[in-house]
Amino acid sequence: MTQSLRKLTTFDEFVAKYPDETGKRYELHDGVVVEMPQPTGEHEEVTGFLAFEITRECIRLNLPYFIPKTALVKPPENESAYSPDVLLLNRPNLTNEPLWKKESTVIQGISIPLIIEVVSTNWRDDYLKKYADYEVMGIPEYWIVDYSGLGGREFIGNPKQPTILVCCLEEGEYTVRKFRGDNRIQSVIFPDLNLTAQQIFNASL
Repeated sequence: MTQSLRKLTTFDEFVAKYPDETGKRYELHDGVVVEMPQPTGEHEEVTGFLAFEITRECIRLNLPYFIPKTALVKPPENESAYSPDVLLLNRPNLTNEPLWKKESTVIQGISIPLIIEVVSTNWRDDYLKKYADYEVMGIPEYWIVDYSGLGGREFIGNPKQPTILVCCLEEGEYTVRKFRGDNRIQSVIFPDLNLTAQQIFNASL
């Protein structure tokens, strides 16, 4: 379960203090420092598989994108800072990012072709808070990969089942498509990506 340290913190204070000597992972949610749970091995397998497949597609298409290790995403409108599971960055636009060189932080949607969050016990953050903030930032595509079927029934159905939500920005709002089983993922950013939901889920087997 996610643990919150309730003293309100600014973004500047957050990046000055975290990560700290404990080695734990943190995010900033509206001024609240949130300790992130240690990912399970299955979570890391799914994340690693997705990062590999996305990187391979970028290389095939000769795109100027890369996946950083620990960069942050900061919505300009609030005191938050997120560390996505997979963050795809548009290298040419980083020269326009005021926080990039010193704090490895991006604030512009144009710098972020794709974000992927792999769902864990704090699933409400992925389905609600981050969804809203990424949409407002204008991030073109956001995947919610719920390989264990943890999310709310309104998002993944009843009975719950492993589901991938691909959220694509259209006229400032996300449209959402759901993928399960042998459904091939339909991505606007990577239209030729040949990957099914089950292949992603199988990464954790």
